[in-house]
Amino acid sequence: MTTTPQRSDAVPIRRALLSVSDKSGIVELAKTLAEHGVEIVSTGGTARLLEESGVAVRPVDDLTGFPEMLSGRVKTLHPKVHGGILARRDDADHARQTAEHEIPAIDLVVVNLYPFERTVSRDGATRDECVEQIDIGGPAMVRSAAKNHDGVAVVVDPSRYAEVADEIVGLGGTSAALRRSLAAEAFARTAAYDAVIASYLREPGDLPARLTLTFSQDRVLRYGENPHQRASVYREQTLGAGRGVLDAELVGGKELSYNNLNDAEAAWWLAAAGRGVEDLPVAVVVKHANPCGFASADRVIHAIDRAIEGDPMAAFGGILAVDAVVDAAAASWLVERGGFFEVLIAADISDDATGTLASKWPNLRLLRRPGRARSGSTIKQLVGGLLVQDDDALGGDPSGWTHAAGPEPTSATRRVAAAMEPVIRALSSNAVCLGRAGETGVELVGAGAGQMDRVAACRNAVTKAGERAAGAVAFSDAFFPFDDGPRLLIDAGVTTLVHPGGSKRDADTFDLCDERGVTCLTTGRRHFRH
Repeated sequence: MTTTPQRSDAVPIRRALLSVSDKSGIVELAKTLAEHGVEIVSTGGTARLLEESGVAVRPVDDLTGFPEMLSGRVKTLHPKVHGGILARRDDADHARQTAEHEIPAIDLVVVNLYPFERTVSRDGATRDECVEQIDIGGPAMVRSAAKNHDGVAVVVDPSRYAEVADEIVGLGGTSAALRRSLAAEAFARTAAYDAVIASYLREPGDLPARLTLTFSQDRVLRYGENPHQRASVYREQTLGAGRGVLDAELVGGKELSYNNLNDAEAAWWLAAAGRGVEDLPVAVVVKHANPCGFASADRVIHAIDRAIEGDPMAAFGGILAVDAVVDAAAASWLVERGGFFEVLIAADISDDATGTLASKWPNLRLLRRPGRARSGSTIKQLVGGLLVQDDDALGGDPSGWTHAAGPEPTSATRRVAAAMEPVIRALSSNAVCLGRAGETGVELVGAGAGQMDRVAACRNAVTKAGERAAGAVAFSDAFFPFDDGPRLLIDAGVTTLVHPGGSKRDADTFDLCDERGVTCLTTGRRHFRH
């Protein structure tokens, strides 16, 4: 046994209770404790592991005089455990009571909780399995120790073991500053744990009266939107978090920046949504979170080519997303075509393709196999609060849209309109996009986004499209309050207008379409994105 002089605020560790689900590092910590004369009390699998590793362990039922029961649901919920943790060391009455009831003090609690989060995220996990992973005794001990941090140290994360061991070795106990830091981390952990459980038990789509969100830091980024802003990526665990770009595998290029991640998420979401409509390989180009290129085609190369041609100037330095496999042939073609992208994200990228692309653009970030599911909710921070809403959903089968004016739409027209709906959802409001049929798929030929008035959105869309506006389908994210925007589109050659309808002056737009022989469809669903 080794002894070390104590600092004035250091609390000596004479007895520790160790009960962990994650066993990493626990044997090393226990051996350090034992070397410094600490009695170790433990439970179940932790106790067995320590004994097998040559560490002397006192079973918790020897401390309590009561056996573990109910399949392990009850083992530490006992006065001799919680009394030993909660008793104040500077309170004479507490000392009298603990002595009377033979309750030994517990100076260190090392607990990490049942892996509820991991269980509920596992495919095929049953409700019974998930419920059994709701820890009761663990959070109770953690909260008891954290409350009494003036005299007790509590550790919930193996990453803190070395710090605790260093203080025990160097100070003969734990310092007040460390105990306070550990207590704050402990309460944060139990709050996050309970929030995930509450999220699991809520009905899907609920907007609860009390919303507790929990995020865990995934990585620190070099900077945020601008170099003077600090930034991190946090993983969300309580809104039924989906899978997306954060789940993609980085197989080439530099680490992703804040803007890379934001734009890549927008690009991948649209590529996956477009694939769901078209059932063909889909390529998307995004710049500053807005799509400037979108195309479907029977071959990946053709989809990429037409997406870039949607707006070649804007595509330079953008994000390319491909909901298909980028193989060696597609990579070679892309290298020969030239240009420059910050990120390429794809359903898969072959190893040969990775090598080809990396040899041409060593800094190109290559992401493969991102997740597809969305969370079901979106949140936006305000000063002093949050806005929470359901994700914007597709409008449904275009055959259910209303034919409001002009010639009967052809099946080809409806196909283009259906493909443009996810595009309009991805654009910042006010937004208008123009699409047309390609050789085998559908192409975005012009978009106006983020405008303060809808006429400007129309003007930008037709300017980007140029001659390609002739025969195009125009999709607006909201109704036309006047017929000036529709007139501008029709004058440019648009032959179909699609918008939600609902304006007091819808009739003006319908009359214009009848007069000019232009098809008008109303969807009944607005798609603002701010």
